[in-house]
Amino acid sequence: MSSAHHLHLQLQRRLLNSLAFEQHLSAARYRSNTTSRLLASARRLQSTAAQPHFPTTAPPLPTPKRSLPVRILRSLFTATIFFSLGIYIGWETLPARSVILSLLSPPPSDAETLTSYQPPDEESARINTHIVSHPIAQTLRTQHPELKEQRPHLKIPEAIRATNLTGGTLAGPGKIVVPPLTFIAPDGSRLVSLFYLGQNLCGHPGIIHGGLLATLLDEGLARCCFPAMPNGIAVTATLKVDYKVPVKAGEFYVLRAETTRVEGRKAWVRGWIEKMDGSTMDGVGDALVEGVGKSIAGKGTGQKLVEAEALFIEPRNASVMKRIYNVD
Repeated sequence: MSSAHHLHLQLQRRLLNSLAFEQHLSAARYRSNTTSRLLASARRLQSTAAQPHFPTTAPPLPTPKRSLPVRILRSLFTATIFFSLGIYIGWETLPARSVILSLLSPPPSDAETLTSYQPPDEESARINTHIVSHPIAQTLRTQHPELKEQRPHLKIPEAIRATNLTGGTLAGPGKIVVPPLTFIAPDGSRLVSLFYLGQNLCGHPGIIHGGLLATLLDEGLARCCFPAMPNGIAVTATLKVDYKVPVKAGEFYVLRAETTRVEGRKAWVRGWIEKMDGSTMDGVGDALVEGVGKSIAGKGTGQKLVEAEALFIEPRNASVMKRIYNVD
């Protein structure tokens, strides 16, 4: 029994050694195969890197360079095409076209401004009739024919009139209902303007805004001196306004102005606003402004509600501004 047991143990050890040897041999084969694959991959990479790279497509041939005259003519042709296209598009744009046409067209005459206004409603028609037929207007026409009767705001080209403060934005029913009727001395010495201020121009309830009154005086005094300037137009340098009495909305008013001094491109003007129906008419030679040796045509005896003094200077681009606003 001991011999058989001893033999059995020897067989078992040999079997275990055989199994261990086979496992070791399998591991060695695996490592050998892995190493072979890595070496093969390395050889392939080395072979690929060593081979020169040839492009699959041929490079484009260089474009022959055009001569200088040809390049210049081509650039001029391209620029002409785009410039013409821009002009066409700009011309077909309604605002640009209408402004250009209005600036190129001859301005309306004084007589045409008096007949071109068409009241939009019955109230505007009534206000317009009252201004045109008022005794002040009639006296200025009959006794002072040297004055030019006109509606200056209607001389502004219609294309840009809508953006003008007093001629467009503040004009119409409830505001400056009808274009002011103005009488201007051709030498720029005096001016009388008749107008109506509606209910939609107030600062305090029922009282016309002081800023609007300053604007009306600024424009009226400036327009008074325009004919005395070298190019017939000027801009405001200084404006001093004295508010004496509140100006009520929904009433008729008269603006009177007189140029007191002119020196080259500078003009000094004074004026005021009074109620239309509270004033009477005097002759030119009988109504002298205190401290000034000239008279204001049709000087009213009504109460001065707002007074102003201003200095105006003709700008260097006055010739262009004159063409836009069609001043005489």
